[in-house]
Amino acid sequence: MELSISQPHCLRFSSSSPRFLAASHHHHHRPSVHLAGKLLGRSQDVGFTSLPSSYMRSKFVSTNYRKISIRASSQAGAAGSDPVLDKIARFQNACWRFLRPHTIRGTALGSTALVARALIENTHLIKWSLVLKALSGLLALICGNGYIVGINQIYDIGIDKVNKPYLPIAAGDLSVQSAWLLVIFFAVAGLTVVGFNFGPFITCLYSLGLFLGTIYSVPPFRMKRYPVAAFLIIATVRGFLLNFGVYHATRAALGLSFQWSAPVAFITSFVTLFALVIAITKDLPDVEGDRKFQISTLATKLGVRNIAFLGSGLLLVNYISAISLAFYMPQVFRGSLMIPAHMILAACLIFQTWVLEKANYTKEAIAGYYRFIWNLFYAEYLLFPFF
Repeated sequence: MELSISQPHCLRFSSSSPRFLAASHHHHHRPSVHLAGKLLGRSQDVGFTSLPSSYMRSKFVSTNYRKISIRASSQAGAAGSDPVLDKIARFQNACWRFLRPHTIRGTALGSTALVARALIENTHLIKWSLVLKALSGLLALICGNGYIVGINQIYDIGIDKVNKPYLPIAAGDLSVQSAWLLVIFFAVAGLTVVGFNFGPFITCLYSLGLFLGTIYSVPPFRMKRYPVAAFLIIATVRGFLLNFGVYHATRAALGLSFQWSAPVAFITSFVTLFALVIAITKDLPDVEGDRKFQISTLATKLGVRNIAFLGSGLLLVNYISAISLAFYMPQVFRGSLMIPAHMILAACLIFQTWVLEKANYTKEAIAGYYRFIWNLFYAEYLLFPFF
């Protein structure tokens, strides 16, 4: 969903293609609609095999991303489009990438699944008036998500130029001033929506999430420098706070006091451990930049291979626990779905880990593995209402 140049579709330039490189150097003023359209249509990072270092690869991606943007806009201008509309479209695109769409999908799917489960448990209390409240809650969660990932990008510009040069600030597509205005807007809008619609308790939980997201990225705290603290913050915000808060707010909207149900307790525990795995594995593609800027992570200390195996092992514990629960609590969980679903997901995880091993932990393979972890995360939430 991010408009970026990234991993799954690799465009490779080898040293045996001098004519292409020469053409790029001597005729860079000529617009290339076909190439720009192809590259901008892809959604992940580009890998290069013949550049001398990863740093040069990142610089090349960032520089050519801006060149492609300029070429595309010049073509649009030549076609007679409105320059103001083009500028607005570019800003909208930068804002969307600034939000880190893969995290929004996780937030949206998680909140939707928890609301659906609460409604399934209390179908007699469903009212159409709840739809607007649910949508306002989703908006607040997206704003909170935008604030947390946005403040992180503001304070990680140098690191992102090495690790994620396609992000809008690092790529020069969004100014720091505009980024600050966006994160302030997200924080204020989110708190306002929650305060007016969900009462003081949920507002306190929401504020706690924003606070944890702030100290994760902002000096002098910058807790992301400390692996254990960073893992706990991510697991707490994306795991416990999201699930507990959404379920609590939904029951309150239905006129019910809070009470844990076995399925909600399961998904909260499952996703909290899953969020810990995401926190561990998210550093795998970023080892180079983290070392350069002296960010201490488990990946920089223990190595990519060890952390990948650790992440996969923890997820397998999750899946085995889910299968065991379905066996021992058939009156609570739908074992006919829960058992085979988790067996299939576990098998896919093992296969993906094997693929990563066979690829010898290249940057593209690591990115594919991390993306797959997120897909497993989405899959759990998609299946949860039916367990």
